[in-house]
Amino acid sequence: MAKEKETQQEEQEEKKSGGSKLLLIIIIVLLLLLLVIGGLVAYFLLTGNNSKQQQPTQQVQKQHKVASMAQVGPIYPLDPFIVNLVSPNADRYLKCKIDLELSNQAVQKEIDKKLPAIRDLIIQILSSKTVEEIQTVRGKEKLKEEIKRKINQMLTTGEVRNVYFTEFVIQ
Repeated sequence: MAKEKETQQEEQEEKKSGGSKLLLIIIIVLLLLLLVIGGLVAYFLLTGNNSKQQQPTQQVQKQHKVASMAQVGPIYPLDPFIVNLVSPNADRYLKCKIDLELSNQAVQKEIDKKLPAIRDLIIQILSSKTVEEIQTVRGKEKLKEEIKRKINQMLTTGEVRNVYFTEFVIQ
C-alpha cells in the first residue's frame, strides 16, 4: 500500500512538472512572437516615415540649387595665370583661367581699380601649392575657397560669391 501511494505521488509530480514545462514553452513562444511582431511594426513605421521625409527635403534642395543658379551674379573674367608650383624634384607649372562671380555691379569697378593687387594675390596663392594639393577635386575646392576668402578681405563694396576655374592644366 505504501508503494502504491509513492507511485501515485510520483505520477502527480510528473504531471505537475510536465504541465509547468508546457506552460513555460508556451510563454516563451508567445514572447518571441510578440518581439517579432513588434520589430516588424517598428521597422515599417520607421522606414515609412524616412522615405516620406527625404523626398520633400531632396525636392527642396533641388529647388534651392535651381534658384541659386538662376540668380548668378555678374561674372568678372580674369586673364589666364601661369605659375610654377612647389615641386622638389621637377619643374611643374599650372595654367588656369579664373572667373569671379560678384555680389553686385559696384564690385566690378572696385576690382578694376585693385586688379594688379588681386592678380598678385592669386599668383601668390597658386604658386604656394604643390601638385598633390590641387590635383584632387577637394583640393580645387579648397583653393577656390582660399582665393575667395583672400579677395573678399580686400573688397569693401561687395564680395566675391564664387570662384570658377574655366581652365585648369597642370604640367
